[in-house]
Formats: sequence, C-alpha cells, structure tokens
Amino acid sequence: MNLSSFKEYHTGDFYDEMFGRDQAEPFPHYAKLYNRISCLTESEITDKRRQADSSFFEHGITFTVYGDDQGTEKIFPFDLIPRIIPRKEWDHIEQGLSQRILALNLFLHDIYHDAMILKDGVIPSEIIYSCPHYRKEMVGFDVPKDIYVQVCGSDLIRDEKGTYHVLEDNARCPSGASYLLENREIMKKIFPQTFRGMSVRSVEAYPELLLKTLENLSPRQSQKPVCVVLTPGVYNSAYFEHTFLARQMGIEIVEGRDLIVIDDYVYMRTTHGLVQVDVIYRRLDDDFMDPLFFNKESVLGVSGLMNAYLKGNVALANGIGTGVADDKVTYAFVPDMINYYLGQDPILPNVPTYLCSREKDRQYVLDHLEDLVVKPANESGGYGIMVGNASTEEEKENCKKQILANPRDYIAQPIVSLSQHPTICDESIEGRHVDLRPFILYGKDINIVPGGLTRVALKKNSIVVNSSQGGGSKDTWVLEK
Repeated sequence: MNLSSFKEYHTGDFYDEMFGRDQAEPFPHYAKLYNRISCLTESEITDKRRQADSSFFEHGITFTVYGDDQGTEKIFPFDLIPRIIPRKEWDHIEQGLSQRILALNLFLHDIYHDAMILKDGVIPSEIIYSCPHYRKEMVGFDVPKDIYVQVCGSDLIRDEKGTYHVLEDNARCPSGASYLLENREIMKKIFPQTFRGMSVRSVEAYPELLLKTLENLSPRQSQKPVCVVLTPGVYNSAYFEHTFLARQMGIEIVEGRDLIVIDDYVYMRTTHGLVQVDVIYRRLDDDFMDPLFFNKESVLGVSGLMNAYLKGNVALANGIGTGVADDKVTYAFVPDMINYYLGQDPILPNVPTYLCSREKDRQYVLDHLEDLVVKPANESGGYGIMVGNASTEEEKENCKKQILANPRDYIAQPIVSLSQHPTICDESIEGRHVDLRPFILYGKDINIVPGGLTRVALKKNSIVVNSSQGGGSKDTWVLEK
C-alpha cells in the first residue's frame, strides 16, 4: 500500500468532502489532516488500523447482522480518515435540524389531537391513518412536556453540488450514538497531535445531555428521577449501544422481565426490593412494549406498562406513536409541516420523493426504475432497497410486482450522487460514499452534539452505508474556528 501521497486519488463525478469538485488541493479545513495522512508509511497505517481494531474488540464494539451465516457478532468497521466539517457549515446543519425536530413534534402532537394539518388538506388523511405506526391509543393523550421525540437521528447526504439534504428521519429508536463516542476516543489516541492542533469540538457531553433530556420528562420532579434503559436483550443488533449508554449515564439497563407494574406504577426489581421507575429510555418498538395493548405474543415488554404511561405515572422516550414520523411516506411532507407549523421554508431540503400510492407518481416510478432508488416505507437498516442501476432485470420485475401489490408501502427517489470521502482501502486511498447521522436531543432545550456518525459505504460504488449492508464509520470533526 502506497499512501505517501494522494496522486492516484480520483474524485470522479462526485462531490468530494476533502477536495470538492475538480480541485487539485484539499479545502483549507482539511489541509493539516491531508498533510498528516500523506506522510504515513504503510507500516504506520497497518499499526494504526490494528490499534483501532484492537480497541473496538476490547471494548466489545459490535453490531449484529440478522441472517448472516458467518456469525452474527461483527466488529464495527472503522476508517482512519475522519470527516471534517467547518464551523459555518455546521451552524447551517444545526439550524436546519432544530427547525426539523420542532416541526416533527408539532406534527405528532397535532395528529394525535386536533389533526388540523389533515383537516386543512396539507397531508392526506389516508397517508397517516394507513401508517402501521399510527397509534389510535395516543389520540387525546398529552405526552410529558408535549415532546414526542426526545432523541432523533436525521440522516443527511450531500449531492453533486455539495448541498446537504435530509434523506430520512429516525424518530423511534435511532442508534449509532455509542459508535460516535467510541470513534472519537479511538481517534484521539491514534492521531493525538493532529486532533489537538485542529480545535475539534467535543462530543463527550452526549451521555450527560441525554440523561438531562430523560430526567426532564419525569412525573416526579421533587426528587432525582429514576431513569432506566429498556433493551430487548443481548440478541438485539444494537445491544452494545444499550449497555454503553446506560453505563455512560450511570443508570440501570433492564429487560422487560426486570420491570413490574403495580397499581399503574412501574417498578424495577433490584436486590434491595422494588424501586419506582420514572422514565424509560426504550430501545424497542411500540409493538413489543406491552402485550396487553399491542403484540400479545411479545415477551420483551411489560404487561400493564401502557396503563401506567397513559395515566402519567411513567414517561417514555421516545413516545408511543412516533413511528409515524419515521414513515418514508410521511417524510415527503416534512417541508410542508415546516411551512404549516413554523411559517418557514426548510433550511435543509428533502430529497425529491415519489409516492407510489399516487397514480401519477407510481406510473413514473414503474417507467423509470433504472434511474431510481425504491424503498419500503417502514423498513430500516437498508433492507428491501432496490437501486435501479445496480439491480438485475429480475429484481426490477419483482420490485414492480411489490409496488403494484402494495403501493402505499413504497416510495422512490432519484439516485443521488452521494458525496464521497477519502477512505483507506486494501491497496490505496479511494473515494467511498458517505452520509451523516447527527443526534438531536429535545428536552428543556434542543441540543445537537457537534458532529454525528459519518457512515461510509465500504463496498466500491455502493451508496448503501448501513452497517448491516457492509458499511462502516468515520469520526466526524466539527471545527471550533
């Protein structure tokens, strides 16, 4: 591997995070890192990669790939070249994300109360009421502080001009914050001088901010709230994150069997007896929360939990019914929500989206599959996606059949030329496509840790960055100056 220079590096037809478009020299905010990487020898790179892998292994930083016959537990792939975002650029992102989470929360409150956005015809009623995550049990219920989404991970991409777009919102149980924090710790050890010399803003406050966000929901404000992380268990793909965040916040991690509901209050079983729980940071979906309300077969949740929740005796983060905001069909209307509730234009635009439930859109999608990415409206992890120009004729035909069978369940978007970032591959430094998942916390205030999880598609030419589909991650450096 020859990493002595970037002479063989090609930006291609994409916007490059380090070089922009058709630039011979890197952006000024990348100059120090560029010089440092260019000076590394092959043995130094090997040592640093080994150091990173060892750290991930020792800390148990893993994720689970469901259905993988080569073993489910995977060390999270990590690239040594961090993404750098200058302060002015980050300020723009931060403003756009703050605007978005405000609108999403106003929307969720509205659809579970007066539903004015539906009555005014801004969003068709059938779009919302046909969403599998719409919960009629939440109609008329006032969630604590009127905040439905306390933790949101909105995925951002950049197009061929370098313009940021929101690709999707994750408003139920967004994951990845633990990798963000661990990536930073590793980079500080691997490139200590470069890191110190670039005035990189800290991300270490995330667990403290998350805990304050949870405590803000407590129905008992007269004493320190008892908060817990509710996990589905060790076989969940993000179990490492659940344990990591609980440990960092200094609170208990529990499974459904560790909790019991008595007289509509929730208690945690401990070696010292029962302890009343005020706030549950839940990392499992609505369907599994309470077998008396939702999936009767669920053994992951807590019987009676919903009664305690609806009586205001325990708070949940995120709230029940927030999955409506996760729906990729609903996503298409977020710019309309921002205009309707805030009277503003979106700071961060959506990617153009075709709804297959609309006859005109559906016909366009069926006629132009080669140029589109087709996505199931309520899947996550990159599952079920059909990328037109990378699919076989058989795959496209199957996609057509699925769309025609269930048009409400599919959306399509143009194949965006995602920005790329220099990435250390087997034999050289090559461009790989990236996105960015910042984490927005909404409590007394809106807090966004400076940076986020940069996910990278490690497969050449792939635009699917999800870890379950062969993606990895990079540290994200937001500069102070």
